[in-house]
Amino acid sequence: MTTDRRDHLRTLLRQHQPMDDLERAHRDAVLDLLDVPGDPFSRDHFAPGHVTASAFVLSPDGASLLLILHGKLHRWLQPGGHVDATDVDVLAAARREVHEEVGLLDLPLSPLTAGLIDVDVHVIPARKADPDHRHFDVRFLFQARDWQFNAGSDAHAGRWVPLAEVGLLESDASVLRAVAKLQRLQQA
Repeated sequence: MTTDRRDHLRTLLRQHQPMDDLERAHRDAVLDLLDVPGDPFSRDHFAPGHVTASAFVLSPDGASLLLILHGKLHRWLQPGGHVDATDVDVLAAARREVHEEVGLLDLPLSPLTAGLIDVDVHVIPARKADPDHRHFDVRFLFQARDWQFNAGSDAHAGRWVPLAEVGLLESDASVLRAVAKLQRLQQA
Protein backbone atom coordinates (compact mmCIF):
# COMPACT_ATOMS: atom_id res chain seq x y z
CA MET A 1 0.00 0.00 0.00
CA THR A 2 2.87 2.41 0.76
CA THR A 3 4.04 2.31 -2.89
CA ASP A 4 0.53 3.16 -4.11
CA ARG A 5 0.31 5.97 -1.56
CA ARG A 6 3.71 7.29 -2.63
CA ASP A 7 2.73 7.23 -6.32
CA HIS A 8 -0.60 8.92 -5.62
CA LEU A 9 1.06 11.66 -3.58
CA ARG A 10 3.87 12.15 -6.12
CA THR A 11 1.25 12.70 -8.81
CA LEU A 12 -0.63 15.24 -6.68
CA LEU A 13 2.58 17.09 -5.83
CA ARG A 14 3.78 17.23 -9.43
CA GLN A 15 0.41 18.65 -10.53
CA HIS A 16 0.37 21.22 -7.71
CA GLN A 17 1.27 24.84 -8.46
CA PRO A 18 2.95 26.39 -5.39
CA MET A 19 1.99 29.96 -4.52
CA ASP A 20 5.53 31.12 -3.75
CA ASP A 21 9.12 29.98 -3.18
CA LEU A 22 8.36 28.87 0.37
CA GLU A 23 5.54 26.58 -0.71
CA ARG A 24 7.69 25.33 -3.62
CA ALA A 25 10.36 24.36 -1.06
CA HIS A 26 7.70 22.59 1.02
CA ARG A 27 6.46 20.67 -2.03
CA ASP A 28 10.01 19.66 -2.95
CA ALA A 29 10.67 18.54 0.64
CA VAL A 30 7.63 16.24 0.54
CA LEU A 31 8.80 14.81 -2.78
CA ASP A 32 12.23 14.17 -1.22
CA LEU A 33 10.59 12.51 1.81
CA LEU A 34 8.88 10.03 -0.49
CA ASP A 35 12.34 8.73 -1.52
CA VAL A 36 13.69 8.04 1.98
CA PRO A 37 13.74 4.53 3.47
CA GLY A 38 10.88 3.41 5.68
CA ASP A 39 7.23 4.40 5.59
CA PRO A 40 6.93 8.20 5.31
CA PHE A 41 3.20 7.90 6.11
CA SER A 42 3.77 6.28 9.50
CA ARG A 43 3.46 8.51 12.56
CA ASP A 44 6.53 6.65 13.90
CA HIS A 45 8.73 7.83 10.99
CA PHE A 46 10.61 10.65 12.74
CA ALA A 47 13.72 11.20 10.62
CA PRO A 48 12.99 13.70 9.27
CA GLY A 49 9.24 13.27 9.82
CA HIS A 50 6.07 12.00 8.18
CA VAL A 51 3.25 12.95 5.84
CA THR A 52 0.04 14.37 7.31
CA ALA A 53 -3.18 15.35 5.54
CA SER A 54 -5.43 18.36 6.11
CA ALA A 55 -8.69 19.73 4.80
CA PHE A 56 -9.78 23.29 4.23
CA VAL A 57 -13.59 23.12 4.14
CA LEU A 58 -15.27 25.93 2.25
CA SER A 59 -18.83 26.90 3.21
CA PRO A 60 -21.71 26.16 0.82
CA ASP A 61 -21.72 29.80 -0.33
CA GLY A 62 -17.90 29.88 -0.69
CA ALA A 63 -17.50 32.82 1.69
CA SER A 64 -16.23 31.08 4.85
CA LEU A 65 -13.90 28.34 6.05
CA LEU A 66 -14.67 25.78 8.73
CA LEU A 67 -11.87 26.04 11.28
CA ILE A 68 -11.38 24.16 14.53
CA LEU A 69 -9.90 25.29 17.80
CA HIS A 70 -7.15 22.69 18.02
CA GLY A 71 -7.13 20.94 21.39
CA LYS A 72 -3.36 20.78 21.85
CA LEU A 73 -2.24 23.91 20.00
CA HIS A 74 -5.07 26.26 21.06
CA ARG A 75 -5.14 27.82 17.60
CA TRP A 76 -7.81 28.02 14.93
CA LEU A 77 -6.67 25.62 12.21
CA GLN A 78 -8.03 23.44 9.45
CA PRO A 79 -9.03 19.84 10.33
CA GLY A 80 -6.25 17.36 9.70
CA GLY A 81 -3.80 14.90 11.12
CA HIS A 82 -1.85 11.71 10.69
CA VAL A 83 -2.30 9.23 7.87
CA ASP A 84 -3.60 5.95 9.33
CA ALA A 85 -2.55 2.52 8.09
CA THR A 86 -6.12 1.97 6.84
CA ASP A 87 -6.13 5.13 4.68
CA VAL A 88 -5.78 4.24 1.00
CA ASP A 89 -4.10 7.58 0.26
CA VAL A 90 -3.73 11.13 1.59
CA LEU A 91 -7.10 12.19 0.19
CA ALA A 92 -8.78 9.42 2.18
CA ALA A 93 -6.82 10.52 5.26
CA ALA A 94 -7.99 14.13 4.85
CA ARG A 95 -11.61 12.99 4.48
CA ARG A 96 -11.33 10.76 7.57
CA GLU A 97 -9.86 13.62 9.61
CA VAL A 98 -12.73 15.92 8.60
CA HIS A 99 -15.19 13.26 9.70
CA GLU A 100 -13.42 12.73 13.05
CA GLU A 101 -12.94 16.42 13.81
CA VAL A 102 -16.14 18.04 12.52
CA GLY A 103 -18.45 15.12 11.69
CA LEU A 104 -18.71 15.75 7.94
CA LEU A 105 -18.91 12.82 5.53
CA ASP A 106 -18.62 12.50 1.75
CA LEU A 107 -17.34 16.01 1.13
CA PRO A 108 -16.69 16.78 -2.51
CA LEU A 109 -13.44 18.45 -3.51
CA SER A 110 -13.97 22.08 -4.39
CA PRO A 111 -14.16 22.80 -8.12
CA LEU A 112 -11.56 25.55 -7.52
CA THR A 113 -8.73 23.00 -7.31
CA ALA A 114 -8.01 19.77 -9.13
CA GLY A 115 -6.01 18.40 -6.20
CA LEU A 116 -4.01 20.04 -3.46
CA ILE A 117 -4.55 23.64 -2.43
CA ASP A 118 -1.46 23.91 -0.23
CA VAL A 119 1.65 22.12 1.03
CA ASP A 120 3.32 22.98 4.33
CA VAL A 121 6.22 21.54 6.32
CA HIS A 122 6.44 22.47 9.98
CA VAL A 123 8.34 21.33 13.06
CA ILE A 124 6.60 19.40 15.81
CA PRO A 125 8.41 19.78 19.15
CA ALA A 126 9.35 16.72 21.20
CA ARG A 127 6.45 15.43 23.29
CA LYS A 128 6.22 12.35 25.50
CA ALA A 129 8.14 9.60 23.66
CA ASP A 130 8.22 11.42 20.31
CA PRO A 131 11.38 13.36 19.35
CA ASP A 132 11.35 16.64 17.44
CA HIS A 133 10.22 15.90 13.88
CA ARG A 134 8.46 17.51 10.96
CA HIS A 135 4.95 17.17 9.59
CA PHE A 136 4.88 17.21 5.80
CA ASP A 137 1.29 18.39 5.45
CA VAL A 138 -0.64 18.10 2.19
CA ARG A 139 -3.87 20.09 2.12
CA PHE A 140 -7.06 19.67 0.14
CA LEU A 141 -9.96 22.05 -0.45
CA PHE A 142 -13.46 20.67 0.04
CA GLN A 143 -16.82 22.40 -0.22
CA ALA A 144 -19.54 21.63 2.31
CA ARG A 145 -23.06 20.89 1.10
CA ASP A 146 -24.64 22.47 4.19
CA TRP A 147 -23.69 24.45 7.30
CA GLN A 148 -24.07 21.64 9.87
CA PHE A 149 -21.05 20.22 11.71
CA ASN A 150 -20.13 18.82 15.15
CA ALA A 151 -16.74 19.53 16.68
CA GLY A 152 -15.13 16.42 18.12
CA SER A 153 -11.85 14.53 18.51
CA ASP A 154 -8.95 17.03 18.66
CA ALA A 155 -11.26 20.03 18.25
CA HIS A 156 -12.38 22.00 21.31
CA ALA A 157 -14.70 23.99 19.06
CA GLY A 158 -15.40 24.70 15.42
CA ARG A 159 -16.82 27.64 13.53
CA TRP A 160 -17.41 29.05 10.10
CA VAL A 161 -15.06 32.00 9.66
CA PRO A 162 -15.53 34.50 6.82
CA LEU A 163 -12.42 34.42 4.64
CA ALA A 164 -11.73 38.12 5.27
CA GLU A 165 -11.72 37.50 9.04
CA VAL A 166 -9.41 34.47 9.30
CA GLY A 167 -6.44 36.79 9.89
CA LEU A 168 -8.13 38.17 13.03
CA LEU A 169 -8.03 34.77 14.75
CA GLU A 170 -5.17 33.11 16.60
CA SER A 171 -4.11 30.90 13.67
CA ASP A 172 -0.83 30.52 11.77
CA ALA A 173 0.90 31.78 8.66
CA SER A 174 0.24 28.61 6.65
CA VAL A 175 -3.52 28.99 7.13
CA LEU A 176 -3.31 32.62 5.99
CA ARG A 177 -1.27 31.57 2.93
CA ALA A 178 -3.96 29.04 1.98
CA VAL A 179 -6.71 31.64 2.48
CA ALA A 180 -4.85 34.09 0.23
CA LYS A 181 -4.53 31.40 -2.43
CA LEU A 182 -8.21 30.52 -2.08
CA GLN A 183 -9.23 34.17 -2.48
CA ARG A 184 -7.12 34.45 -5.65
CA LEU A 185 -8.74 31.30 -7.05
CA GLN A 186 -12.20 32.72 -6.36
CA GLN A 187 -11.34 35.97 -8.13
CA ALA A 188 -9.92 34.24 -11.20
